[in-house]
Amino acid sequence: MLARRMRAVFISSAPGYWRPLHEKWVEELVPFLVLGTTGSDEEPTSGASEEPQPATAPGMPYGPPQPVPGTCQGAVNYGFQGQPMGFPGGFVPPVQNQPPMNVPIWMPIPPSIPNCPPGLEYLTQIDQILIHQQLELLEIVTGFETSNKYELKNSLGQRVYFAAEDTDCLTRNCCGAARPFTIRIIDNLGQEVITLQRPLRCASCCCPCCLQELEVQSPPGTTVGYVVQNWHPCLPKFTIQDEKKNDVLKIAGPCIVCRCCEDVNFEVQSLDETSAVGRISKKWTGLVQEMFTDTDNFGISFPMDLDVKMKAVMIGACFLIDFMFFEYSG
Repeated sequence: MLARRMRAVFISSAPGYWRPLHEKWVEELVPFLVLGTTGSDEEPTSGASEEPQPATAPGMPYGPPQPVPGTCQGAVNYGFQGQPMGFPGGFVPPVQNQPPMNVPIWMPIPPSIPNCPPGLEYLTQIDQILIHQQLELLEIVTGFETSNKYELKNSLGQRVYFAAEDTDCLTRNCCGAARPFTIRIIDNLGQEVITLQRPLRCASCCCPCCLQELEVQSPPGTTVGYVVQNWHPCLPKFTIQDEKKNDVLKIAGPCIVCRCCEDVNFEVQSLDETSAVGRISKKWTGLVQEMFTDTDNFGISFPMDLDVKMKAVMIGACFLIDFMFFEYSG
């Protein structure tokens, strides 16, 4: 009878941890914990409502009220000490489904454009391309020439294309930087959109015949232009041509292409070489990387409204310049 009229009282020694008192205390405190009694142990008559009792946790011990640690003196807590939901000690779990680190962010796929080679729609939205050659650890350690790989990004750092050299081991290590190559450029769907083909030609500037040439195809199998070296005793000069080998633009580089602590610029000019159209720049990457590796970074700038086919040919010209002047191997 008394048990049904008692209020449940708990003591908390620490948040979330409950400690029972000795049973003798409970027996001594029972008369004081009985509320609303009339001194009679009789059952209440039918129709009479018993005073609602506070809910108690099943199986929990009884005990006198005690001050909760950390509260004002005299304050009493008769219920559970609230535990903050979540993780103890202020630990915040990491956000789930985060993108992994060092994963490239691709440029959003643009809509298709009439009369534009598939995959070149990206070039209609940009006026600058950054080309980063990937570092090959095996090549650094052993000196063994490996296939070059490049990332092509826009000015926001989003990957536009990925380029990979397709040559055999014997050609790379016997012919060195003068080797013929095929470079395949793919988009973020994994489709090959540009193919660069360089035949084996003379690498000496003293010989006016068999000069360097690069063919640009987009899509693969369809020629959109050429990059042709022009003979000059001192300056590196090239001509950008369309698919019918009509001259479109000129490229002129400095007399000395090896410079310390500064970029090397190749100016893209009109046919009469009086106005600047764009620029191909070999970026300075630091003394250590320049001395011990052939990993290069380039930047290409061109007008936004330039024909996308000529933009693709300018990308091909950048790769040809890299192999001719900055690929120190072989």
